[in-house]
Amino acid sequence: MSQHAPPRANSSARGASADLSLPLWKRRLYTLVPAFDSLRTYTPNSFRRDLIAGITVAAVAVPQAMAYASIFGMPVQYGLYTAIVMTAVGALLDSSKQLINGPTNAISIAMLSALAFVPSDQRIPAAMLMAALIGLFQTGITLLRLGDLSRFISHAVIVGFTAGASVLLVLDQLKNVLGLKAQGEHHDHFVKRWILTMYYGGPVHLPTMYVALGTIAVALGLRWINRRYKLALPELLLAIIAAGLAVWHWELADQGVKLIDKVPRILPHFESPQWDWGLIRQLAPSAAAVGMLGLLEAIAMAKSIAAKTEQKLDINQQCLSEGLANLTGSFFQCFPGSGSLTRSYINHQAGAATQWSGVICAAMVGLTILLFAPLAQFIPKAALAGVLMVTATRMVDVAGIRYHCRATKFDAIIVAATALSAVLVSVEFCILVGTILSFLMYVPRAARVEMQELVITSNHRIRERNDEDVPSDQLRIYNFEGELFFGSSPEFESHLEQIEEEIDDQLRILILRVKHLRNPDAVCMHLLAEFIAETEARGVVVCLTGVRGGFYATLKKVGIVELLGDERVFREVPRDWTSTVAAIEWAHRQLGDELSGGALPPDEESVAVRDWHFTI
Repeated sequence: MSQHAPPRANSSARGASADLSLPLWKRRLYTLVPAFDSLRTYTPNSFRRDLIAGITVAAVAVPQAMAYASIFGMPVQYGLYTAIVMTAVGALLDSSKQLINGPTNAISIAMLSALAFVPSDQRIPAAMLMAALIGLFQTGITLLRLGDLSRFISHAVIVGFTAGASVLLVLDQLKNVLGLKAQGEHHDHFVKRWILTMYYGGPVHLPTMYVALGTIAVALGLRWINRRYKLALPELLLAIIAAGLAVWHWELADQGVKLIDKVPRILPHFESPQWDWGLIRQLAPSAAAVGMLGLLEAIAMAKSIAAKTEQKLDINQQCLSEGLANLTGSFFQCFPGSGSLTRSYINHQAGAATQWSGVICAAMVGLTILLFAPLAQFIPKAALAGVLMVTATRMVDVAGIRYHCRATKFDAIIVAATALSAVLVSVEFCILVGTILSFLMYVPRAARVEMQELVITSNHRIRERNDEDVPSDQLRIYNFEGELFFGSSPEFESHLEQIEEEIDDQLRILILRVKHLRNPDAVCMHLLAEFIAETEARGVVVCLTGVRGGFYATLKKVGIVELLGDERVFREVPRDWTSTVAAIEWAHRQLGDELSGGALPPDEESVAVRDWHFTI
């Protein structure tokens, strides 16, 4: 399978719950908190691997957390708080051993759109309330066991989302790179605010631009060094440190380069969200959309890593982990987060053995706040903008876009529509737009019912009729295939009308092979019942073959079995003779020597000893 194709889902598993030797309370504890289950087989080597991975990920988490907080106007310490609480809680509850939760690019971009109407002085309590609502939504998804609904969102939608979100992030950070003053009202659409800022935001501030471009250059240069010499330098962290040193050395703050606010040297503490019911009503739709986005992001990353480690995942547990991490975080000054693509990948590559690498990462971020918080005041906002520019370009799955666009026009349209809606509509709802469009484009393709006329050859083959074949005057066989629901009813009705037009006075028996008709509904069953009644009124006997269990139950409920009689409803059974062959033999017995064309042998005994072959 191509590396750019959608990752396959691993089967769900609950390791501890299957170990019946454990007491019930322990099985339940290990199921709820998989990190405790991993302690049963924890070794010094496991701790060494987790320690190295945790420290490595923390070096990336610190600059990312600060940058992601700045995306939607939050003080950087709240990004660090989210990287502590959400990462720790998520690690304890994650089904995946390598997934790292916390602030993410995608969620922060979605929050930029979701909180656009909130005044800047109310942004912090609104973000904490948003985290609580998202946590409640994701926990509800878990309790209703609806986590697997994520499979109905196509990979093309995710590829389009990441492309659109990255474009939005680059456009949004352009003002910080150029040193422009944001224009427009907070309730204006992003595109309008961006245009106003580009035109009326003032002249480009060169020192700010130089800092941003320098940060980008250092980050890209260190990335090249890492690849060239197979090193693991924390490129983003070093780029921000370099920018801070440059600002301090050349006193660029005095020249107008803006610095981030001071970061207090305190860890996150308990603070309940402000339950403003008016604000809740406004945020609820966005919370559901961002919550689903967070689940998709986490599940997709967990599946991707599990495909490499061959770990079994419990998708419902993963949803619970995301929900409780967001809900807990909302009471400890955190904004919404999810499973991080970058940090999870680094955690896996660094050799993380268990979920405890995430707990160690959270502890390292907390230690960073206590030791180095005063130095954060030298970090320029332009440096964070440069880091975000770098991460935005890495978000774009160029190979994935190329793969989907080459695959089908359907996938190409979904990718393009989702990406455009991320910029032109809103990030949090672009996945909904892409998913709805996917279903709208899928329904016409699903609403196809194929019909072929079959013939019986002299060597006992049943195959699709071609132009040279002369069918029997008294026996006609038709094969149907497709989804039999209301969307396909016009085409199904058209096929039945075509058969009606071909019925003449000589036809005695009509066999309809329905083995590959799926999911029948009332509309199509009504059409079939009417067709059978009208056809039999013309003196033609109708038989149904290949009738499967569920299809038979529906036929019985709507009265078609009673209309035909059980002897003319040939059910699919595991035996040598197929139901269609049985129907043909039954027709031969009814017609006797009158059956024309020599397609069947003249007596029943010879039928029983010959092999039948389908060449459809």
